[in-house]
Amino acid sequence: MNFTPAGDARPLDHPRLDLAVIAEMVAPGARVLDVGCGDGALLQLLAQKKGVDGRGVELSQRGVNECVAKGLSVIQGDADTDLADYPDDGFDYVILSQTLQATRRPRAALANMLRIGRRAIVSFPNFGYWRVRAQLAFSGRMPVTGHLAYHWHDTPNIHLCTIRDFVELVDELGAHIERGVALDRSSAPIRFNAPWWVWNLFGEQAVFLLERGGRRG
Repeated sequence: MNFTPAGDARPLDHPRLDLAVIAEMVAPGARVLDVGCGDGALLQLLAQKKGVDGRGVELSQRGVNECVAKGLSVIQGDADTDLADYPDDGFDYVILSQTLQATRRPRAALANMLRIGRRAIVSFPNFGYWRVRAQLAFSGRMPVTGHLAYHWHDTPNIHLCTIRDFVELVDELGAHIERGVALDRSSAPIRFNAPWWVWNLFGEQAVFLLERGGRRG
């Protein structure tokens, strides 16, 4: 894993640390599309801290309503089907936070993100985390953790992956990992120069800033 660390992973105060890490990766005043934006917490944070021109796409009507009530520009849509309709280079950043594992076609979703945005930011729970492995190995049951909080029969997560899996997918797409952060159970960043297997074993979640290969002018 030879990419640039994200610097101080605690620059912004927010209950979900991965949102603070994402916000630190976004340039001020950027055009941002937040896919699967939920209640709009990230868009609100980016507007307050970075003055971005933010747009959102959210599958649930409840989430859309909450975003609109906050004055955010959000439409109802599906990451698996609707991203294909967006034009190339329409945004500076396309963000998918804690949603990749819930998409039906994560490879296609990521490819579309890299087409629509000059950069993509993705955060996801790491299925290679040691507590997940231990639960599966010793209990013989699907793991339930703070970031994988659902039971197998009611989970929206259909394509769980490890940090190593994600990095290999990025390589397959010909994209470049510009920055990355792995967060441990206490949401503290794991030392950047640790070997990749340390990230894969001890990172409960990860955040990556991607840049498409062969950048267009």
